[in-house]
Amino acid sequence: MWLIMKVFVFHFVVLLILFGVSPSQAATHNYSFVVKEASYTRLCSTKDILTVNGLFPGPTLHLRQGDTAFVHVHNKGKENITIHWHGILQPRYPWSDGPEFITQCPIMPGNSFIQKVIITEEIGTLWWHAHSDWSRATVHGAIIIYPKRGDRYPFPKPDAEIPIILGTNKGINSIL
Repeated sequence: MWLIMKVFVFHFVVLLILFGVSPSQAATHNYSFVVKEASYTRLCSTKDILTVNGLFPGPTLHLRQGDTAFVHVHNKGKENITIHWHGILQPRYPWSDGPEFITQCPIMPGNSFIQKVIITEEIGTLWWHAHSDWSRATVHGAIIIYPKRGDRYPFPKPDAEIPIILGTNKGINSIL
């Protein structure tokens, strides 16, 4: 009986490898977002703005379809904050979606929260942003989602990847 079970498991693993269904295809990523004020100079004027890891815009995340990201958000700012994963479905995990007081309680100053971001069907370039008051004007960044290993893009493969984040001056001008 033991030998039959061993042979069965061996054949099962070989079939998984042959058909490209490898459990190691999907990866788990851990990111740390420290939300805090930092000095930013624009047009010869320096002001303190809310940033992520001291960056404006914040860090770009690189993921693949099927990956899961755990984003450890540490709020070292003066106001409540949440992070919204724009364009990313949150199946079975809506309390990491960001709209404060709707699907998520805000992360209060001095507190942290681990957001679980599950990449399912998404592909291409999306973005993440704060979902609280004026913080969305400066707390944002790109998410580049590649196809699963061995898969192709459902559109012509880009020649280069240069994230460009467009926004309005409305929010940032009131801060600066």
